Amino acid sequence: MDVRVAILVGSLRADSFNMQLARTICERYRDRMEAEILDIGTLPHFDQDAEQDPPPAVADFKRRIREADGVIIVTPEYNWSVPGVLKNALDWASRVDKVFIGKPVMIAGATPGMLGTVRAQLHLREILSSPGLQARVLPPGGNEVLVSLAPQKFAGGRLVDEATLSFLDGVVDKFIAFIASP
Repeated sequence: MDVRVAILVGSLRADSFNMQLARTICERYRDRMEAEILDIGTLPHFDQDAEQDPPPAVADFKRRIREADGVIIVTPEYNWSVPGVLKNALDWASRVDKVFIGKPVMIAGATPGMLGTVRAQLHLREILSSPGLQARVLPPGGNEVLVSLAPQKFAGGRLVDEATLSFLDGVVDKFIAFIASP
C-alpha cells in the first residue's frame, strides 16, 4: 500500500453519520490507500504555553499527520462552522512544526439536513489556508462531498446510497491522484 491517509472526524459521537462516512472510506478504499481515523477527542484544549513541549497525545497526533501522505477531514456543521473539537485539533497542528503545510487534504461531510455541511466546508477551506496550516486542499468544482439527507443514505453503520458512493469513488480517485501530484 503506497498511500497513507489520516482521517479526522469532527464529530465525537460514535455512530455519527460523519464517523460512518469515515469508516465507509476506510473500508471501501482499503485496496487503494491505508486509512486511519485519528481520535481528536483525546486532544487537550490548545494551550500556547504547552506548544513547545506538547502533551503526548498531541505529539502523537502531529506525528501521524506528518507521516500521512494526505488527510481526509469528515465533519458535521455546527452553528454554520466546524465543530470545536476539529478546530482544536487544527490549532494544535498549526503551531511550531506546522504539520499541515503542503499536506494534501480532502474535505467531506454528512448531515440529516439539505445543505450537506456546505458552510462548515467553506469555513474549513478558509481555516486550512491560514498561515499556520497552508494545506493543499483538493480544489472545489466537482470535489465537494456534501452528503445531505443522511438518514436515507446510511444503513448498518455505512454509506449505502449507490449514487453517493459512485460520486465518492470519483472524488477519492481524484484525491489519490492529487496526493501524487506535486
